[in-house]
Amino acid sequence: MPHYLDDAQRDEVLRLHASFLGRSEWPTWLLLTGAYAGWFALLLGSSLLGAGLTTVLLIPLLVLWLSLQHELLHGHPTRFLWLNKLLGYAPFAVWYPYTLYRDSHLLHHRDEDLTLPGRDPESRYLGQQAWQRTRKTDRALRWLDKTVPGRLLTGAPQALFGLAREQLTRLKQGDRQAWRMWLTHGFCTLLMFAFIAKYSALSIAQYVFLASVPALSVAMLRSFYEHRPAERPEQRTVLNEAGWPWTWLFLHLNLHLVHHDLPGLPWYFLPTVYRQRREQWLARSGGYLVHGYGELIRAHSLRPIDSPEHPFA
Repeated sequence: MPHYLDDAQRDEVLRLHASFLGRSEWPTWLLLTGAYAGWFALLLGSSLLGAGLTTVLLIPLLVLWLSLQHELLHGHPTRFLWLNKLLGYAPFAVWYPYTLYRDSHLLHHRDEDLTLPGRDPESRYLGQQAWQRTRKTDRALRWLDKTVPGRLLTGAPQALFGLAREQLTRLKQGDRQAWRMWLTHGFCTLLMFAFIAKYSALSIAQYVFLASVPALSVAMLRSFYEHRPAERPEQRTVLNEAGWPWTWLFLHLNLHLVHHDLPGLPWYFLPTVYRQRREQWLARSGGYLVHGYGELIRAHSLRPIDSPEHPFA
């Protein structure tokens, strides 16, 4: 339990964990069942729905799947790592093997390293020396990524090119763990593609480029201003008071400081814990508050939200 929580906060968090809802985690089980059932239902029913409507419905389902994988790697709905891995290993979103996402994301939770290039694996900032060496075209792309339309249009391709560059280096170096991970992920993905090709009205290309990539782009809206450079680590993580449907698609991860401070807390408890001590959370964040994703879209469709160059790394 974090040391900065007072006795009342500790008692409340412990009470939530000890409740039937906390012990059973039935909302997560329900969502997992729904995600699997929904995926198969959409693909099997795609000849009736049509490829266009099926693709449109797949996008939010895949965004939700990415959020569920995040919940699984944090120890929900079971405390068995192997079982959570089994539950979340399906390559519905195509690109990121579950184990790669898990290991990288858990490193991201070292809050003292948040936003620091080379230390935070999810940082989208460059250190000052690296920024000086960056070509003009790459700088332009990074500035574009700091606007909402730029993040939605180029964020996924930039992330995937970076992933390919990093992982190909590991494979060329003969990293056995990387080889096992990608061969397993590749085999599961080929099985999924075979199912799509045989039983659905979608082509593999439609699934990959019209459903999977857009879903990754939507998921990147959550991370658009999720962290900022700040001297104090606890002031680097946002509190975004978003509304429906974003809170459901992202499983309340918009309240990101609460999640970082209490990573073992199930997604459905985050709003309760936040509302009970809202002023304390805002004070802890240093006022790092966003009033929903609409605010970001209105303010930063043309104007970059900050600089790609990290101010003190």
